[in-house]
Amino acid sequence: MIPPQEASVRRREIEDKLKQEEETLSFIRDSLEKSDQLTKNMVSILSSFESRLMKLENSIIPVHKQTENLQRLQENVEKTLSCLDHVISYYHVASDTEKIIREGPTGRLEEYLGCMAKIQKAVEYFQDNNPDSPELNRVKFLFERGKESLESEFRSLMTRHSKVVSPVLILDLIGGEDDMEGQDDMTLEHLSESVLHDVIRISRWLVEYGRNQDFMNVYYQIRSSQLDRSIKGLKEHFRKSSSSSGVPYSPAIPNKRKDTPTKKPVKRPGHEHDFRVKHLSEALNDKHGPLAGRDDMLDMEIDAYIHCVSAFVKLAQSEYQLLTDIIPEHHQKKTFDSLIQDALDGLMMEGENIVSVARKAIIRHDYSAVLTVFPILRHLKQTKPEFDQVLQGTAASTKNKLPGLITSMETTGAKALEDFADNIKNDPDKEYNMPKDGTVHELTSNAILFLQQLLDFQETAGAMLASQETSSSATSYNSEFSKRLLSTYICKVLGNLQLNLLSKSKVYEDPALSAIFLHNNYNYILKSLEKSELIHLVAVTQKTAERSYRDHIEQQIQTYQRSWLKVTDYISEKNLPVFQPGVKLRDKERQMIKERFKGFNDGLEELCKIQKAWAIPDTEQRDKIRQAQKTIVKENYGAFLHRYASVPFTKNPEKYIKYRVEQVADMIERLFDTSA
Repeated sequence: MIPPQEASVRRREIEDKLKQEEETLSFIRDSLEKSDQLTKNMVSILSSFESRLMKLENSIIPVHKQTENLQRLQENVEKTLSCLDHVISYYHVASDTEKIIREGPTGRLEEYLGCMAKIQKAVEYFQDNNPDSPELNRVKFLFERGKESLESEFRSLMTRHSKVVSPVLILDLIGGEDDMEGQDDMTLEHLSESVLHDVIRISRWLVEYGRNQDFMNVYYQIRSSQLDRSIKGLKEHFRKSSSSSGVPYSPAIPNKRKDTPTKKPVKRPGHEHDFRVKHLSEALNDKHGPLAGRDDMLDMEIDAYIHCVSAFVKLAQSEYQLLTDIIPEHHQKKTFDSLIQDALDGLMMEGENIVSVARKAIIRHDYSAVLTVFPILRHLKQTKPEFDQVLQGTAASTKNKLPGLITSMETTGAKALEDFADNIKNDPDKEYNMPKDGTVHELTSNAILFLQQLLDFQETAGAMLASQETSSSATSYNSEFSKRLLSTYICKVLGNLQLNLLSKSKVYEDPALSAIFLHNNYNYILKSLEKSELIHLVAVTQKTAERSYRDHIEQQIQTYQRSWLKVTDYISEKNLPVFQPGVKLRDKERQMIKERFKGFNDGLEELCKIQKAWAIPDTEQRDKIRQAQKTIVKENYGAFLHRYASVPFTKNPEKYIKYRVEQVADMIERLFDTSA
């Protein structure tokens, strides 16, 4: 049970809390009433605002539409005025640009091209919008006049600034091939940067707007002339230098100059050699005799042509580089083809002239001229890859010019080689020009000198011979095949020479002189082969050639030695009388001894007199033959004297014993000595 006092307190608390809740509820009720009143007031205000906005909108929208129409009208007016200004400007183009067009583009190309652009636009406008307008004819006239002025300016720039390349610069350009690594390649500046810029701008305008290709013809004609004149100038440089000093500057003959960079020498093939087949006496002349001038001139012609070929390649490469900047891509090959024709035709014609001279010389059996073909042909074949690269894209007729010249030279060279071999075999000169002293024949020295020239051109000569082969193996020949052909050819020439020498030797009535003649010629051939290393080339197909020549030489020495038998037979032991010491000789025996002494003396004197006039140019061989003969004669004569010098076969021994052994040796020592 809750005590009464606590229940009374609890009731008061509940009553108080209830009273508070009632007060709170009353406050909330009052607040809601106020909020409803405020909401009603706000709704009323918004309704009034909406009504006013609708009235304002109904008033503003018509004004806005009127303003928008006015703005559109203003824009249309402005556009119309702008179009009118644009159209009117075309009517002023002619008057605005006429003065500049009339004065030309020189010195103000960009301004001039700007005027041409305006004129072109005016032409297009009148053609599209008013083709019957007199203004169209006026701007057309200005456009054509301006185009002609640009074409004229193009020609003028190319003519005034295209200069012939100096020979010295060309030689330095060629010499640059052998410069030290790391150095920049030399390049030619045909046109200055500013001129090149103007030329390129004009050419592009003419192609794009002028619809004109005539300037390309102008370009190749001007550049073609300069290329041709540059190469001819180089050739003339060689001619003048040769005539004035005898030593033209070229990379083959270094000559330091202050006005050009110093280059390493570029030796043209075989420059250091004399290419003419000369007689032995002329060869010994060593280019200091009466033929020296002619030889130098021939060397100059060869050198000049070879350098002109190299110059063409370098200059043509440079021309193509210049052309690619100026001429449109699809016209470059054709224009370049036309540009190089004159210079290329000149080179090919000069090459054909060399071939023609060689052919005429072959007919006359003069094989000196054909040797000019060898260094030129070798250089042409070495240069052919560069030629082919430069001529890439040109017409087939242009590409085939160099191969045609090479084929012509190879055919002529091969014909010369074969004719030379046949001429060696069939040389009819047997009765005349035979050396009376039995020395080396002119035919031998000529043949060897000719073969020695081939050493410097082994591949070229071998290729000449291979070019005439029709066998399947020749169609794919290599350097080894070429070398074997050349070896076979040299062996053929030597074989023909040997046959001819044998035939010529029969002209001599004295077999001993015939033997000396063959000995001298065989020895000269062998020594020349060994000295010039021709022997190695011969050995490619004939391993025993050297031994064969030595056998021939020894055989001729033995033949010569038999000429002394008629002297030594008198003093040989056979048929000599046998006698006892102290026994008196019979008259028959004394007479026999006298005849032996007399026969020996007469034979010795006769042989020495005759053979003294003979010649053996080779000192080693001469001493060898003398020594061998002295040994034989001294032994026989010494034994003969020992046996009969003290025998009383005559009252006048000095009449028969005319020579001591030493005197006989001295007489033999003077053999083959025309100066004694």
